[in-house]
Amino acid sequence: MEADQDPSTPPNLHLHEDTLTQQIDRFISSSSSTPADPDHDPPDHQILESVQCFALLFDEEVVEYESGSKKWTQDETSSFIVSVERTAKLLDSLSRFQSQEDYAAAFNQISGIQQRALSFMEDEFKSILDDYQTSYDRDQKNIEEAASSMSPSDDQSQSDDQPVVVDDNKDNFLGYSDEMISNLKQLAKGLIGGGHQTECSELYFFVRRNAIEQNLKLLPFEKFSIDEMQKMQWEPIEKEVSAWTKMFKDFTTSLLPSERRLVDAVFSSSDGHTAISDSLFGNLARIVLFYFLTFAEAVMMTKRAAEKLFKFLDIYETLRDSIPEVEKYLSDDWLIQLRSAASLINNMLGDAIFTIFGELENSIKGDTSKTAVPGGAVHPLTRYTMNYLKLACEYRDTLQQVFREHKRIDRADSATGSDCDPSCQEVTQNLDDDHHRSSSFELQLGRVMDLLDANLEAKSKLYKDPSLSLIFLMNNGRYILQKTKGTGEMRSLMGDPWVRKRSSDLRSYHTNYKRETWTKLLQCLSHEGLSVNGKVMKPVLKERFKSFNAMFDEIHRTQSTWVVSDEQLQSELRVSISAIIIPAYRSFMGRFSQVFTPGRQTEKYIKYQPEDIETCIEELFDGNAAQQGKKR
Repeated sequence: MEADQDPSTPPNLHLHEDTLTQQIDRFISSSSSTPADPDHDPPDHQILESVQCFALLFDEEVVEYESGSKKWTQDETSSFIVSVERTAKLLDSLSRFQSQEDYAAAFNQISGIQQRALSFMEDEFKSILDDYQTSYDRDQKNIEEAASSMSPSDDQSQSDDQPVVVDDNKDNFLGYSDEMISNLKQLAKGLIGGGHQTECSELYFFVRRNAIEQNLKLLPFEKFSIDEMQKMQWEPIEKEVSAWTKMFKDFTTSLLPSERRLVDAVFSSSDGHTAISDSLFGNLARIVLFYFLTFAEAVMMTKRAAEKLFKFLDIYETLRDSIPEVEKYLSDDWLIQLRSAASLINNMLGDAIFTIFGELENSIKGDTSKTAVPGGAVHPLTRYTMNYLKLACEYRDTLQQVFREHKRIDRADSATGSDCDPSCQEVTQNLDDDHHRSSSFELQLGRVMDLLDANLEAKSKLYKDPSLSLIFLMNNGRYILQKTKGTGEMRSLMGDPWVRKRSSDLRSYHTNYKRETWTKLLQCLSHEGLSVNGKVMKPVLKERFKSFNAMFDEIHRTQSTWVVSDEQLQSELRVSISAIIIPAYRSFMGRFSQVFTPGRQTEKYIKYQPEDIETCIEELFDGNAAQQGKKR
C-alpha cells in the first residue's frame, strides 16, 4: 500500500522488472538518436526515477555475486551479463545530460556499480582462466584417468611395458571443460559489452602467456644462447636439436591449434571477436615461435662443419613443414611477420647447408695422405664419403630444394664489367655454366663421386705391387657400388648408366688383377718347351715345378694378408682364380708327374696336390698376417 511505502524508496521500484527494463531501453534508444548537447533538455523526471530503481536492483545483484551468496553458473549468468551490457548503454545515454545535477548523480551512482560488476567479472574471468593445466599435467591426468577406468580383467591383461593410450582429441580446449568455456564466453561478452575490452584481452593474454611459458619450461630440451652454443661441443647440441624438432612439431600441430580454438571459443559471442581473437592468438603464437626460432638461430650460428649438415637439414625441414601449419591460424598481419622471420632463418640455414655440402668436395681434395691402407682395404675416405652421401640422399628432396634456392655465385665482380675483354668473357661464361650445373643436387653428387674416384686412383698408385693396387681399386669400387645400389635415392640420382659403368670398371679391375698376378704362374704350367722329339726334358720340368712352387708360395704368403672384406667379392675372386689355376695344374700334373721317380724326387718337386692349391686359394684375402706361420 502507498501509506506503508518507504518514502526513501523510489516509487518505480515496485514496478514489474520487465516494465522497468522496457522504460530503460526506451530511454537508451531515444537518447541514442539525440545529438550529444549539454544544453539539450533532458527527459522527464520519471525516467530518472526508473534509472534509480534499475541501479538499486543491479546493485543488489552485484552484491549477491560479491558476497558469494550467488555462484557464477551457466544457468544464472545470462541475466547478469544482459544487465552489464544494458548498464553500459545506459551510462552512455546519461553522459549526454551530465550538466544536469540529478543526471550527473545518477551517472556516478550507476558508474560505481558497473565498475564493481566489471571488477567482479574480471576476477571471475581470471579465476577460471587460471584453472588451466600444463600439457604435462594434462597428459599425466589423462593417463591416470584412462588407467583407473580400466576393468580389473583389463588391468590384469595389461602388460607392464604397454603404455596406456590416451585420446588427445578429447582435449580440444587445453584442459578447460565445456562448462568453463561457456562461462568464459559469457564473461568475455559481458566485459567487452561493458566497455572493458582492453582489460579482458590483457587478462586473457597474461594468463595464457603464463600457461605457454609453463609448457615451454617443461620441454625436454635446454635452450642455450648464441654465446653459450659457440662454446659448446657439437654432441650435446645435436641431442638438443633432436628434442627441438619433436617439440616444435608438437607445438605447431597440437598446442597452437588448441590455443586458436580456445581463443575463438572464448570470444565467439563478443563484438569484434575476429579482430580480438586474431590479435590475442598472434601475440601468443609469437611467444612460442620466438622461443623456437631463437634456438634454431643459435644452432645455425655455430661454426659450420660437415657433421652438422644433417641436423641443419632437420631444422630446415621442421621450419619448412611446420610453419605453414601455424600460418593457417594467423591473420594477414601476423602472417607477414612470421614469414619474414622464418624465411630469414631458413634462407641462412639454406646457405649454410649449401656451403657445408660443398665443403665435402674440399675435404676429398684435401685428403692427400701418402700412406697406403694396409692390405688394399677400403679407404676411410671412401667409407666416410659414401656413408655421408647415403645419409644426405635421405634428404634428397630437401637438398634439391636448397640447391635450387641457394645457388653458388662463383662469378667475379670484375667479370661483369663492360670493359671485360673476350678472354675474360669466355671465363665468365664458363663460370656461369659451372654455376648452372652446380645448382643441381644430382650433378653435385656426381661431382663428389668423380672427385672421390680421382682421389682413389691417386691413392692406388701408392702401392708398389700392381696387383695390390688393383685389389684396392676393386675393394673401394665395390664398396661405392654396393652403397649406391643399396640406397634407393642414391641409385636413382646416379642413374643406371652410372651403375653399369661402375660394374664394368670392377670387371676390368678383376680381369687385370688375374692377368697381373696369375699369368706368369700359368706360364709355368705351359707344356710348350718341355718336350724335344717327343721326350720330356726332365731338367726343364724340374725347373718348371720349382718356379711354380716358389711363385705360388710367394703369392699365397703375400695375398693371404691382403683384405677383401666384401664376402661376395672375396668369393668371386677365389672362384675365378680356382677356375683358371686348378684345371691347369691338374692337367700339368696328370701329364708330367710320372716323369719323376716315385718317392723322394716326387715329393721334392711336386709340393702341392690340386686339393692343396684349392685350400691355399681359399686362404687368400683373409687379411690376417698373424696366422701366416700356421699356413703352408
